[in-house]
Amino acid sequence: MVKIAVTSDNHLDLNKVALADTIKQQATFLQDQGVDDYLIAGDLFNDFQKSVDYVQQLSAAVAPIRVFFIAGNHDMIKGVSYDELENGQWPGYLNNQFFDVPQTDYRIIGMNGWYDYTFAVNEDKTEDEFHRWKMAYWIDGLISQPMSDPEREQIVLSELTQQLQNAQSAGKKVILMTHFVPNQHFIHYTNDFRFWNMANAMMGSLHFQKLIEDYQVERVVFGHIHQRLVPIRLKATTYYNAAVGYHNHRHNEWQTNDFIAEWAKQLKMFQIF
Repeated sequence: MVKIAVTSDNHLDLNKVALADTIKQQATFLQDQGVDDYLIAGDLFNDFQKSVDYVQQLSAAVAPIRVFFIAGNHDMIKGVSYDELENGQWPGYLNNQFFDVPQTDYRIIGMNGWYDYTFAVNEDKTEDEFHRWKMAYWIDGLISQPMSDPEREQIVLSELTQQLQNAQSAGKKVILMTHFVPNQHFIHYTNDFRFWNMANAMMGSLHFQKLIEDYQVERVVFGHIHQRLVPIRLKATTYYNAAVGYHNHRHNEWQTNDFIAEWAKQLKMFQIF
């Protein structure tokens, strides 16, 4: 039996977390819970190098628990290039890579993910209009990339297809960790707040969802949306979102006033055999 814990969207910098104490508390909690693998589905810092440093410190503190992470859009803002995100080999970094969980037939596949505007329902908007809106109003406008969003997502889809084909050929059950929203079920549409109907374009991809469904991925871990969601099974897949979200003077999405309490409350755990 292997116990897996998952989290996302800790936003340690925006939440002004005391890092050294937090790492100690997280390590103690994970060890007390008997966790074997800890998965972080992105958005640790607004600086990728700080995210890497944190994971290295946490990994040392929780050993022999294995820590894996991917980059969320916030991690991508600073301290990393597109090529580095694609090909980086930092300890625990799992984008377009996999880990076969010992003594099980499970494979953890990591995929940062991206978007191609297909979650939007603004049928009157062109690709160029979505891009201009993103650059004006969305934090991802700060992220450097050498192609359009649909082109970037096409690369993600190609990589995911190959990873899922390889897992299928190896006879592995898949736990997919991604940052962006992997199923339209989690997208909120509204008639009275047009900002979010535009923002939905930057949430994920219907094509990514279709791959999950086509390959009948058993479990998907994701972040990006800061809702309080219980695990849910949609078709053949169980989805886990463990986002901690924001707690500051501008945004308060927490149900408590303490980071560790909120993180532990949001943590999702499951066992595999």
